[in-house]
Amino acid sequence: MELNINDNEYINIEDALKRTGGNRDLYKRLLKRFVEGNDIETLEAALARGDMEESSHLTHTLKGVSANLSLVGINAASISLEQAIKNGTSFSEHFNALKLVFEATLKIIAEITK
Repeated sequence: MELNINDNEYINIEDALKRTGGNRDLYKRLLKRFVEGNDIETLEAALARGDMEESSHLTHTLKGVSANLSLVGINAASISLEQAIKNGTSFSEHFNALKLVFEATLKIIAEITK
């Protein structure tokens, strides 16, 4: 699939291409690396066992990587979850929102990187 410059609620492709100097192949490679290197299950397991240190670290990393790749949906949801973890408030709703956005974004990435 050719990269579509039209923004959507999950990925700001125009911004991403600016970050890669317009190099579409590079962006596709970076998206593939993102998919291979990030899984929501690891974060879910850390949250389930109450490991807030690891959960915070994983969420912070996801927030940074998603920002660099212009994955705006994941980034926004990561910010919300990270705040809930830091504040010691209920994070369940924030995690569920992140999981939904994460899965929707992976579907778009799969289309982009075909």
